[in-house]
Parts: sequence; structure tokens; C-alpha cells
Amino acid sequence: MSMSDRPILIKKVKKVIAGGHHGGAWKVAYADFVTAMMAFFLLMWLINTTDPEQKQGIAEYFAPASVSQTTSGSGGLLGGTALGEDGSKGAGSQSVISQLAPEAPPDAPPDAGQSPSLAAASEAALRDEIARREAAEFSSAAESLRQAMQSMPELAELSKQLIIDQTPEGLRIQLVDQEGRSMFENNSARPNPRAQLLLRAISKVITQLPNRISVTGHTSAAPGSNRATSPNDWPLSAARANASRQILQAAGVDGDRVYQVSGKAGSDPLYPDDPTLAGNRRIAIVLLREAPVLPTDTSL
Repeated sequence: MSMSDRPILIKKVKKVIAGGHHGGAWKVAYADFVTAMMAFFLLMWLINTTDPEQKQGIAEYFAPASVSQTTSGSGGLLGGTALGEDGSKGAGSQSVISQLAPEAPPDAPPDAGQSPSLAAASEAALRDEIARREAAEFSSAAESLRQAMQSMPELAELSKQLIIDQTPEGLRIQLVDQEGRSMFENNSARPNPRAQLLLRAISKVITQLPNRISVTGHTSAAPGSNRATSPNDWPLSAARANASRQILQAAGVDGDRVYQVSGKAGSDPLYPDDPTLAGNRRIAIVLLREAPVLPTDTSL
């Protein structure tokens, strides 16, 4: 066969480029699906971790805001009117203001809208709340003093000579004598080192509270005497109370907080059955209960 008789063959090669337009569309759809599922599971997790109050807050946040039922201003609070009649375009009515905020009569007391029973209940609730807080502060102060007595070796042995209680007057801290362990020198107003140590420890508790204080001195009856109080016991008990006050002030207690310094001699024994006991000789320091400051009743 000659060269001219051979058939002519034309070979066409079609090149396919990987990752073409039609081959990657499923990837976009799959990515959208995975994103949607991730958002769904994230939402489910957030719902399970929130408490009812948080869910209520989210619901109120996405709740639609209230809109007026009408498209004009007449559906609002003022009903399409202006606040006053003065001005070039004042077409409203002043009655709207008087309906919203009626004026009180000129001779009415400030609390005329409050019934007497409600005012009395509010005052009683205030007094109860102040008394509760004051009692809690007194309990905390007493516990602090007891802990200080136990933590300091020099005070631990004197803990039996300290009596802490709450009375109608307030928190009472008493330094009492024991047989052979007096707080003052015999027939003297000078506190001994034990009493001075206790008074300094008490001053640290007093400075933590704002209450005023009263300091009272007491003596005991002489053994074998028919009289519970002798004439010399009055100035002696008062002098011992004043000496205790001076130590408290030197330890940091403000002098303006001292309300009363007095001596009762043996007229108020701690042990009435036996006025001669050493425990009747004592110094009583009272953190006074403060009366709550209440508004005066102007309606009376």
C-alpha cells in the first residue's frame, strides 16, 4: 500500500482538570450541613446548662416589643393630644396631666396616704430589724472576746473572772472578784495588773462597735455586817468605775462614747442570797442598745 492510500487518523485528547466546577459542589453542601449540626448541638447544650431564670430572661429578650394598636399617635398614652393648650400648635388638653398626677391637698401631712396601721407596722418592723442586727453584733463581739481569752495564755487563767451576757440595756461585760483573786487593791480604787489586762482586752472589742458604754462599780458587804452597803462603799465603787474608764480610754476607746460612770456600792449584788461573796465586787461595762432613729409623726 502506498503512502497516499493510508487512512488519515485524527486523535483528540480531552483533558480533565481535577476539582472542577461540577466536582466540588458536594463539599460545600456537606460543610453547610456540618455547621448546622454543630450549631444545633451547641444550642441543645446551652439549653441544658441554663437555669429557669436564665431561660426566662432569654425568652423575654427575644419576645416582640409591644406596639401600638394604631398607626397614629392616638393609640398612645396621650391619645393624640398635646400636654398644654398654649403655643402655636397646642391642640391638646391640660386634663391629661391632672389625671396622671393629681395634686395633694395643701394641708395634707407628708404621709397622709399611709394608713396608721401600716405606719405602725413599718415602725415595728424597723425596730425588730435593728434589734436583730444589734443582737447579732453583740453575739459576735462576745464570741470575739471569748476567743481572745482562750488564745492568749495570760488571759486564759482570768476567763473565770469574766461574765458576758446580754441584758435589756445591752451587752454586759463584768469583771468579778474571786476569793484570793481581787481586781482592785484592798479598799483602793487602783486596778491591779490582772484588771488592767482584762480591761485592755475588753477595749479591743468595744472599739469594734459604735455603741455608747456605761461603766458601773459594785462592792460587797463586809463579813459579819448587818448592812449590805456602808457609807464608804459609794465613793469607792464610783472611783473604781472611773479608774476603769480611764484604762479603757487609754487603750483606745473614744471618750465621747462614755455615756455614764457610776457607783452602786452594794445595792445591786450579783449574788443576792449572800451579799458578802467576793463575786459581788465587780465592774460592769455595758454596750448600750441604741434606740432607732425614726421619723416624727407630723399628723399628731
